[in-house]
Amino acid sequence: MPLLNSTYNPPLFFKNGHLSTIYSGLVRKVADVEQIRIRITLPDADFLDTDWSYASSPSQKLVIIIHGLEGSSKRAYIKGSAKVLTQSGYDVCAINLRGCSGTANKLFRSYHSGATEDLHAVIEHVLQLNKYQNIFLHGFSLGGNLLLKYLGEKRELPTEIKGAVAISVPCQLADSLHQLLQFKNAIYAKRFKGNLIKKLKLKQELFPDLISDTDIENIKTLKDFDNFYTSRAHGFKDAMDYYAKSSSLQFLDKIKVPTLIINALNDSFLGSECYPIEIAKHHSKLFLEMPKYGGHVGFYGNNNLTYAERRTLEFLDNIN
Repeated sequence: MPLLNSTYNPPLFFKNGHLSTIYSGLVRKVADVEQIRIRITLPDADFLDTDWSYASSPSQKLVIIIHGLEGSSKRAYIKGSAKVLTQSGYDVCAINLRGCSGTANKLFRSYHSGATEDLHAVIEHVLQLNKYQNIFLHGFSLGGNLLLKYLGEKRELPTEIKGAVAISVPCQLADSLHQLLQFKNAIYAKRFKGNLIKKLKLKQELFPDLISDTDIENIKTLKDFDNFYTSRAHGFKDAMDYYAKSSSLQFLDKIKVPTLIINALNDSFLGSECYPIEIAKHHSKLFLEMPKYGGHVGFYGNNNLTYAERRTLEFLDNIN
């Protein structure tokens, strides 16, 4: 499939990748979005909290949205998506990954970029409702990687899943980690690490035999965190094994439903391997759009409707 030309051309301020990223993450607010929380019990007896928003009329179309690293359903990019989608006739199920809903999950494990078993559990819950004929997946950053991996894994997809949109996706996790460890991303890496350490300390209270103060003190970088906790808690040898097995890049060629990836060229979180140009060129279902601007999940739009939200709606509406 030919690569898509992008029409995104924001005001001058938002052509700066860092400014657009920070505005989207810390400044933008989205109001008037009703979210109804439903807790889903997982097969391992843990839980996920999902927040549902509904169209004004009964709908057979549902969009399942997955947030990024240390995000939640309350972030502006999730609520903004939920708002435009429900106004356009879709119901929305916004997933809070394990430990991200404001309540600590029960187990030593939590969430990670490749934990497709949790997405599968949510989809199974939705199918049991016997309400939706058309289900779409929509993810941001880590959530985008997770849904792309899910779509390309060796499983028989439910026929109700019709398509997907993934925004600002680190398709090659090691490449993205390499970018995050550079000086240009120091402010983001520090913020991510601080939030992860806070959660690790909560885990320490629940599992004191598995996490010591020294273990926490030795975590200096995001890679250290993945080496100590993410890999250990989720069955990987180390951080690099986790990145290798969880990156969606290796699964893209197996995707069988229409799927749009929007990765800005000035996204400081993404290295060259996170732009699957050659795969998209030869794939009948995978559409890759690479706007010159946008930063990381930072696509500005007039009237508080972002370019990514508008493009997502356009893409989903055009799926037969």
